[in-house]
Amino acid sequence: MGSTEANMYAMWNARDYLGGKVLLWEETPDSHIIPSAAADFLPPRLVLRQAPLPKYNPNAYTPVAFYSEDTHYSFAKAMSLIAIKTFYELGMERYPNDCPLPKWRAKGRWPEEVPSEGGGGGEGTIDIAALKELVEFFAAKGYPILVSFNYGSTFKGAYDNVQEAGEQLMPIMKRYHLDERLVEYSPGLFDKRTGFWIHVDGALGAAYMPFIEMAHERDPKLIPESGPVFDFRLPFVHSISMSGHKWVGSPVPCGIFMTKTKYQLSPPSLPEYIGSPDTTFAGSRSGLSPIILWHQLSELSYEDQMKKAEENEAMAQYAYDKLRGLEKKLGKDLWVARSKLALTVRFRQARPDIVKKYSLSNEILIVGNEYRNYSHVFTMNHVTTHLVDALISDLSEEGAFPEFNLSKASAIIKGFTDTPITSAQIASFVPHWGRGYSG
Repeated sequence: MGSTEANMYAMWNARDYLGGKVLLWEETPDSHIIPSAAADFLPPRLVLRQAPLPKYNPNAYTPVAFYSEDTHYSFAKAMSLIAIKTFYELGMERYPNDCPLPKWRAKGRWPEEVPSEGGGGGEGTIDIAALKELVEFFAAKGYPILVSFNYGSTFKGAYDNVQEAGEQLMPIMKRYHLDERLVEYSPGLFDKRTGFWIHVDGALGAAYMPFIEMAHERDPKLIPESGPVFDFRLPFVHSISMSGHKWVGSPVPCGIFMTKTKYQLSPPSLPEYIGSPDTTFAGSRSGLSPIILWHQLSELSYEDQMKKAEENEAMAQYAYDKLRGLEKKLGKDLWVARSKLALTVRFRQARPDIVKKYSLSNEILIVGNEYRNYSHVFTMNHVTTHLVDALISDLSEEGAFPEFNLSKASAIIKGFTDTPITSAQIASFVPHWGRGYSG
């Protein structure tokens, strides 16, 4: 169904892997479930077993999740659905006054998500220094670590530096013996695993950036730089998700989930009526989607894909330059910004009829102490210089950028974000503004 399902599949797999679950072929079914007389005629079945909790570490099989404030809102939904605790939940429940980040410790609380570099006014990449502090706090207490990075974030199109972050996290994993650990699922029987899981949400960037990298290697003058390495070339990456209906251009929603076989825990079912093990998250899925993806990839050569990526990159820069030019023409700060190599350009929110005409996405970002309303454009294949010029023409009209009264919204947001909340008080943790929640 898209990267949301792919991410949920990744989180499910990570939860069971880090949570001490193990798949076993059971030769003799439990007699209280299946009579012993019938058991002789049944084939072995695949069962999911929970490893006993080691006495020396009560937190050994309680994964704790970390993701940045620029992460897609579906991750909050996934945490609730799959029952994975975030560092915020565990921090507020068990260690409310011990947050390792001084700014938040002074407030007597934890941030809901890992801060991004520069906050709302920054590039949108995860703050690696803050991530390290938060991860070490929980790793030292024996919790297995689950980190999700963004590779083409939802609103800013930012690419987390997965390589740098992973390389800085690995010494922490080794220090607390999470780089490799033994899961004893039965007396004397062990499974060797990592005590961490690193996922990359590459809904947009995982499809686009490889061709930017190829184009950069071919002609550094045309494409001066490439994005950070994010894929399985990095030994600490466990899984990656990607959407087929974004940069690839499938007309129907679809997504791809990738992991290494050694990390995969398939559902413990072998339904005879479909003739194969159920390795999906949702069960039924479209058989048309992989055909569409195959067609697109087989029709376009690597040269074609590089050209497409180069054109999209140039179009994003064109839109950015045009908006900056409009900014100078109007003598008004339009907050125009583009994260490095992003296919999205953000600017001061336009009036409703322009937003509707060009199907612009909007979001409130906190820049310093100010709440700002932004719009953004994505320069996919359908965007042309003519379309960008038409948008600039409409934005040049008087009243194209209305002043939004954020005093009420700010008060509501401040009330939410400054009030400590524990998981005992609410059913799930979802963003109450931004990234899809517009009120």
